[in-house]
Amino acid sequence: MIILSKEQILKIHTSLIKATGGSDGIRDEGMLDLALNNPFQSFGGKELYPSIQAKAARLCFGLVKNHAMLDGNKRLGTHIMLVFLALNGYELSYGQKELSDLILSLASGDIGEKEILQWIIEHQK
Repeated sequence: MIILSKEQILKIHTSLIKATGGSDGIRDEGMLDLALNNPFQSFGGKELYPSIQAKAARLCFGLVKNHAMLDGNKRLGTHIMLVFLALNGYELSYGQKELSDLILSLASGDIGEKEILQWIIEHQK
């Protein structure tokens, strides 16, 4: 399994902000660390998120909902989910509006992590 480092994720955030606008930087380092580490935790010797898809959904959820960055939390969560999946051999088929609607629904609280996971599974190539 390929895991993006915190430094790589911060570089990606900076690139996203430069390309699309907004403020670069971390709002809450603890919330960022939580979002990045939580998908890889285990309890009693069992992974809490055993599949790549579940880890990707949790990464997206944490980055979007924790608001760890000054700006671009939804963009970062979306991008990191897709990059993590691609790095680990998973390609998705989706439309931009569909993806945007999914992430906006997550940000507004209309859906949660389970729905993100289900969406990933349904959109695998």
